[in-house]
Amino acid sequence: MDTPDPIPLSALQHWRYCPRQCALIHLEQAFEENIHTLRGQAVHAQVDQPGVEVRAGLRVERALPVFSDRLGLIGKADVVEFLADGTPYPVEYKHGARNKKAEIAACDDLQLAGQALCLEEMTGRPVPEGALFYASSKRRRVVPITPELRAEVEATAAAIRNMLAAGRTPPPVNNERCPGCSLRELCQPGALAARDTQADFARHLFDLDA
Repeated sequence: MDTPDPIPLSALQHWRYCPRQCALIHLEQAFEENIHTLRGQAVHAQVDQPGVEVRAGLRVERALPVFSDRLGLIGKADVVEFLADGTPYPVEYKHGARNKKAEIAACDDLQLAGQALCLEEMTGRPVPEGALFYASSKRRRVVPITPELRAEVEATAAAIRNMLAAGRTPPPVNNERCPGCSLRELCQPGALAARDTQADFARHLFDLDA
């Protein structure tokens, strides 16, 4: 039996933000830049170079490859701080300020939790929390890796794998998330939603005639 390809950790964040966005990127291999993605790349350029240093009793590893065979996840942690007892503490770098909208923060939390589960499997040590570092405010937000967040990682990974296996891109949603999406022009949520509305109206007319 063939082992399915691992899912990138970034797909967890993409799916949480919008399943259609996730499918466009990871199924259809489509991607466009916008100001948000370019800012994100600029922030990650600071930590994308692999390296190890020791400071204040911590071993700090940058751009650390991580994986989970159990969940079929693979990716790279921006920074992992290893405490004196060997416990890993993932720190994910994000552009913007710490006070992000709750919906965006939840996407960031899910990706960080995915890293935590990978590190637990790799090291055999529990990872009770991690942090998100926001470049604009230069502050961290601590994220407890709760049972609910762990369950969401597993459910999201399974949903993404089912989508990839089915080879079907979810329909557009055309809601408040769309204006900030780099794939808006490729997705055309407004046009596609209007088409679907017209199709529903036509079906409704035929139903009435029947």
